[in-house]
Amino acid sequence: MRREIRFNAFDMNCVGHIQQGFWAHPRDRSHRYAELRYWTDYARKLEAGLFDGIFLADIVGVNDVYGGSNAAALRGAVQVPVNDPIMLVPAMAAVTEHLSFGVTANLTYEPPFLFARRMSTLDHLTGGRIGWNVVTGYLDSAAKAMGLDTQAAHDDRYDLADEYMEIMYRLWEGSWEDGAVVFDRASHIYADPAKVRKVRHYGKQYRIDAIHLCEPSPQRTPVLYQAGSSTRGRQFAATHAECVFVNGQKIEGVKGIVDDIRARAVKYGRRADDVKVFVGATIVAGRTEKEAREKFEDYRAYASSEGALVHAAASLGLDFAKYDLDEPIETGKSTAIVSNVEAMTRGAGPRWTKRKLLEQMVLGSRQAPMVGSAEQIADNLVAWMNEAGVDGFNLSRTVVPECFDDIIELVIPILQERGLYKTGYRDGTFREKLFGSPRLPDRHIAARYRAAG
Repeated sequence: MRREIRFNAFDMNCVGHIQQGFWAHPRDRSHRYAELRYWTDYARKLEAGLFDGIFLADIVGVNDVYGGSNAAALRGAVQVPVNDPIMLVPAMAAVTEHLSFGVTANLTYEPPFLFARRMSTLDHLTGGRIGWNVVTGYLDSAAKAMGLDTQAAHDDRYDLADEYMEIMYRLWEGSWEDGAVVFDRASHIYADPAKVRKVRHYGKQYRIDAIHLCEPSPQRTPVLYQAGSSTRGRQFAATHAECVFVNGQKIEGVKGIVDDIRARAVKYGRRADDVKVFVGATIVAGRTEKEAREKFEDYRAYASSEGALVHAAASLGLDFAKYDLDEPIETGKSTAIVSNVEAMTRGAGPRWTKRKLLEQMVLGSRQAPMVGSAEQIADNLVAWMNEAGVDGFNLSRTVVPECFDDIIELVIPILQERGLYKTGYRDGTFREKLFGSPRLPDRHIAARYRAAG
């Protein structure tokens, strides 16, 4: 059976997400992000186009590294203002049947007991279509907003995350046994107390002594996404993640990350195909290459170099405002997204400069766009799948909604003709669509906490 390419729309509950500046384009509608109708129409469009899901990013701080101020971020709407992504999901789920929802939530600032209930609730309300992108944050501004002086060191955040995940598994997988819900009207028994166990955890960061407040949801544990590609991030992904989101400018660099994560997963007793990998991509497609190039030049006129530098400064942990165009940039030891620093070094060399960075930011981000006819785009996507071993793509928006209209109307039909994209949705939960089973397999680390309390 041939592998099928998977598509997620990659977005954020804000005006400017990855490609900065496009809110100023006359055809762009991202300024409507605070309207519920905007998101329900969006969800209907994606499901009609057979997208697998929408992946919603989030931050709980402000991109204020550039120039040591939030002024440039506010001027350019660089991920601010930003609303809660989780609040969108029930509305989008209500108008769709198959579309899945990956939501980013920063575990550093979410009490595990309450967050477990929130995700179980979403899994119930969506009929098992929810996924969680597990992040630990990278912004000092977020730490300060939560009453801390600064964020923890990069690897220390992953140590905290490992303990957090243990609590999640105990609550989702171990608190309520299968069959705990009796729903016996005649006997007036809804749940059997003997099959509901307290979770008792006394760890370095967290203490808990309680039952999970929710009865088992369709998936119990939501589909687990993770987006870290640093050495420590890969270890975490190989242990916990079912879907890994990677960024990279070159196929060979991404292939190395993909192969390493899957090899680690096997070392931890999982199978290589237990991990699906999605690579970030920006697509500008046309019916012909000429049409695509004309569209690209139109888009390029609205891309914001300053906005791109603001976003890059925050995610790399480097204040580019301090550097001249050709002054070598010293990365040092970043406490932000270490894998992004590593990706930049691979792409621009160890002595990269702001000029080199700006040369890559043709559409307002570090993500080099794919530009071409629908056939050329399809060829490029297939090359990524075959050569890098990825399973799908998180497609970041440019001018919405037309960027997704182009994918749906031009690119997907070509992939379908080649037998590389579905022509209809499979039944079942998010995890069933991905892996064929509604629950995590016994070889996943979560299984050791089932019905264990």
